[in-house]
Amino acid sequence: MYGGDEVSAIVIDLGSHTCKAGYAGEDSPKAVFPSVVGSVDQMEVDNPDNPEDNSGSAPDSKSKGKRKLYVGSQALGYRRDLMEVISPIKDGMVVDWDIVENIWDHAFRECLLIDPKEHPMLLAEPCSNTQQQREKGAEIMFEKYQVPALFLAKNAVLTSFASGRATSLVVDSGGGMTTVAPVHDGYVLQKAVATSPIGGGILTDCLIKSLEQKGITIKPRYSFKRKEIRPGEFQTVDLDFPDTTESYKLYCQRAIASDIKECVSRAPDTPYDDSSYSNIPTTSYELPDGQTIEVGADRFKIPDIIFNPSLVQTIPGMESFAETAASLRGLPQMVIESINKCDVDIRRELFSSILLAGGTASMQQLKERLEKDLLEESPQAARVKVLASGNATERRFSVWIGGSILASLGSFQQMWFSKSEYEEHGASYVQRKCP
Repeated sequence: MYGGDEVSAIVIDLGSHTCKAGYAGEDSPKAVFPSVVGSVDQMEVDNPDNPEDNSGSAPDSKSKGKRKLYVGSQALGYRRDLMEVISPIKDGMVVDWDIVENIWDHAFRECLLIDPKEHPMLLAEPCSNTQQQREKGAEIMFEKYQVPALFLAKNAVLTSFASGRATSLVVDSGGGMTTVAPVHDGYVLQKAVATSPIGGGILTDCLIKSLEQKGITIKPRYSFKRKEIRPGEFQTVDLDFPDTTESYKLYCQRAIASDIKECVSRAPDTPYDDSSYSNIPTTSYELPDGQTIEVGADRFKIPDIIFNPSLVQTIPGMESFAETAASLRGLPQMVIESINKCDVDIRRELFSSILLAGGTASMQQLKERLEKDLLEESPQAARVKVLASGNATERRFSVWIGGSILASLGSFQQMWFSKSEYEEHGASYVQRKCP
């Protein structure tokens, strides 16, 4: 048992798009930065003819396996030759722990400026996390960071707590995937969890491809500079960087495209079809290089992929994903399927408290559309209620906020998995302490 009441816990939610970290008891995370990192292989930098390249990359703790990692939006915003952008997370699961350690380092040392030895840690984890993954996470936290106590909590449970419920159906739609998980009395019903690979990332890619088909290429910010010729009038000069990697270019394009997506798109009231949305009024958006684009039907078509994944097949350039999309279910089907796998006694309660969480779920009109589709497909007796916080920040960070609430509860303090217990029982004890 861990009795550290005076020091506030640290809550970390490492998602597939962004990492959120901050102090328990606060209402929003202090540090929010991308979960992807820039990686430069040291072999290519170490050529003898330019020693000044080498000075910045001293063989510090980061260059494990001869690569230097750049973490945080500042470090990623700076274009470097031969810098690849890589993600430690694939399908919601951590695949590269070395990168995760660097992300945690960045969160503790540069963003929160704390010593992890002094704070208990609450980590949010996906519902599909395996025992092996949990043990590895616990091991790194206790062995490398020497934290006094640790707790691993499921994303869906935290979202449920953030809205003050112990039982609800959590629809978490983030950057990498969408998960529908029923929570009952603070526990996830594992058998009824439904997942789909459609998240914000896919929607952003569809938007890029769809714009490219119309002849609009998004110029990344590093590829031009703007010169003021007359006050308020700019001229764009293209710059050429042949050594920029494809992945970095894509990362920059996605950043711009996802902003377009967040600004103009909204879920359509009725299923999308080309004929009824062909003469819809367009919305203008000014790209960083000064050109103004008009976004028409795509405003509705892109978000509708969440409800009807087979729409991906109509977007040129998305062929790689179209095969999988044909077999995917839309969001309302996933919700109904998940509820039907639950015990018959709690279905009614789940229908009346469907919670939206995650960045993609903050899409305008998504709540209304989901409610409307569910009313058509659900049994007559069910009262369908889709709940979403009116505050966009709260929706995006609901997992983190739930963690912040949980870790600051007085009654929770006896639940921590403490360092002494770890030393006594080993990492596998995490399964007992954090169900």
